[in-house]
Amino acid sequence: MKIKKWLRSFFFTAGGALAGLGYYYVVGCSTGSCPIISNPIITMIYMGVIGLLLSGLFGEECDGKCNM
Repeated sequence: MKIKKWLRSFFFTAGGALAGLGYYYVVGCSTGSCPIISNPIITMIYMGVIGLLLSGLFGEECDGKCNM
């Protein structure tokens, strides 16, 4: 069960990083004045973090077992 949770997080993060790389090459910033999309590494890290945050949205439900 924990492996499935880690795999989901990994794939969302990797997908976000690949989306960031694609965004850099398609949209990009030719002048270099854009702080996030002027460097492909920064764009990949930024989108990877967004992918990691999105992986938490698509987690499994508690089914009444959550202690809140």
